[in-house]
Parts: sequence; structure tokens; C-alpha cells
Amino acid sequence: QVQLVESGGGLVQAGDSLRLSCVASGPTFDLYTKVWFRQAPGKEREFVAGVTWGGSIQYLDSVKGRFTISKDNAKNTVYLQMNSLKPEDTAVYYCAARKGLTIPDSYVFYDYWGQGTQVTVSS
Repeated sequence: QVQLVESGGGLVQAGDSLRLSCVASGPTFDLYTKVWFRQAPGKEREFVAGVTWGGSIQYLDSVKGRFTISKDNAKNTVYLQMNSLKPEDTAVYYCAARKGLTIPDSYVFYDYWGQGTQVTVSS
């Protein structure tokens, strides 16, 4: 059983940066595909970025060039570096994981979820 705990959210101004962290329990977390989703009030949960155990990466188009996903297998941690934040990035950000070699962009394919961390970007 994998358990995920996110941290690093907060209230920032437009143009600022934040780094989210997701620490996992479980001995084989490095073999999982790890992703970040976000959900704004009244909207569906949206794929943001993902990384496979082999290092393949995908991003939501609107965050390309601003967000970077990375992982540290030794620390069982996946990160989301968010630069040049915009008010439309405001959401609860969730870490999720699944076994497999692909990065589906629908939340229904992910088995393990963190509790979420709030990111608020003021204009």
C-alpha cells in the first residue's frame, strides 16, 4: 500500500514560485508513475504533470516552460517546481501514483492519492 503526503503549498503573488513535494511510503515507489493533478473550485480535477519510473515526462500545455516535475528515488519523493505562477494556477494540488509505464491524464487511472495542498496565486 502506497501512502502519499504533499507539502509546499501556500499563498503567493503572480510571478512567484513554489515547490511542492510529495513523499511516499512503500518500498517500490520508484517503480510507479507519479503525477500531479489540480482541482480549482467548481472545476474537474486536471492533470498537470507526470513522470514514469523510466523518466518519461508529460505536462499540461498551459504549464509547459513554467512547471518542472522531478523525482528523487532515494527519498521516495516527487517534486513540482512551479515558476511564474498565475492566478489561474490557483487550485488544490494532488499527488497521485499508479503502477505502469504510461501517464494517463485522467484521474480515474490512479490508485493512490495524497490529501492535497492548497496553492493560491493572487494578482
